[in-house]
Amino acid sequence: MESNDAFPGTIAVMGGGSWATALASILLRNCDRIVWYMRRDDRIADFRRLRHNPVYLSDVTFDVDRITFTSDINEACRMADTLLMVMPSPYFKSHAEKITVSLEGKAVVSAVKGIVPEDNVTVTEYMTARFGIPPEMTLAVSGPCHAEEIALGRRSYLTVGCPDAARAEAFARVLTGKNVSAVASTDIRGIEYASVLKNVYAIAAGMIHGLKMGDNFLAVLVSNAIREMESFLAARCPGKTRDICNSVYLGDLLVTCYSRFSRNHNFGAIIGRGYSVKAARMEMEQTAEGYYGTKCIHEINAALGVSMPLAEGVYSILYEGAKPCAAMQSIASGFN
Repeated sequence: MESNDAFPGTIAVMGGGSWATALASILLRNCDRIVWYMRRDDRIADFRRLRHNPVYLSDVTFDVDRITFTSDINEACRMADTLLMVMPSPYFKSHAEKITVSLEGKAVVSAVKGIVPEDNVTVTEYMTARFGIPPEMTLAVSGPCHAEEIALGRRSYLTVGCPDAARAEAFARVLTGKNVSAVASTDIRGIEYASVLKNVYAIAAGMIHGLKMGDNFLAVLVSNAIREMESFLAARCPGKTRDICNSVYLGDLLVTCYSRFSRNHNFGAIIGRGYSVKAARMEMEQTAEGYYGTKCIHEINAALGVSMPLAEGVYSILYEGAKPCAAMQSIASGFN
């Protein structure tokens, strides 16, 4: 791609889960064709035959004649101009490490709501460091937008972040449709880290639900969470003026903390009801990104030194064996 006029070109959806399926359904309303990378050939065969994802959001039908499926990640990279990364964060690196073709001239869009474990960087930071993708060719998509509600045709809102405002606006256009609104932002790092933090706080919200500590306490928890998020973003992503009340920050936090579709809320609720962390993880059919994000945020903040009692409280429960009720009561003593 030589200019923003050609962007985004051919888009490859990289991942086969519910969020990838929802985003693919949006893209096909505005794009003639897409490439779709899925790891398993049997899933691809079933998708072609059934004309819907056989595992996720099966009520959403697709014109499979407009989709080029492949289980070869390098083939997907060769065919596409823009790579839309939608793998769960714990498995992202194992997929990315299979890429051996040149990504020169490609754009990368992260819809991964998590940090690359061990590296403790966002997906776009990883792609820049590993593959030399210029920062202005990296984007992130986030917002209060559950895949299940897209499947139900409910109005949803997305924000596209990119250092290049024109590129952010161009990708926002391919995501905009009858029931989906998308806006542009240049706060790509803030958007990426906010999408991680909201999962951490949603686990805490779920614990409150499981512990039956009440809606009053939950409301105070969420109001403290947004302040904590704002402080972290200011330290980790300085130099940006952001309105923390925008939907990509506060809106995404609210829906993830309260919605029955929130995996992280449900994960926390299981723990709040008395399950061990290990048992709660086994109960989950899909990945609760916040479990991994909690550890990453803890390790990143060890260097930043931001006061984050709520995030640290979640870390103590998930990784240090703290009792949820005692930990939440201790956190509550500092709320206002």
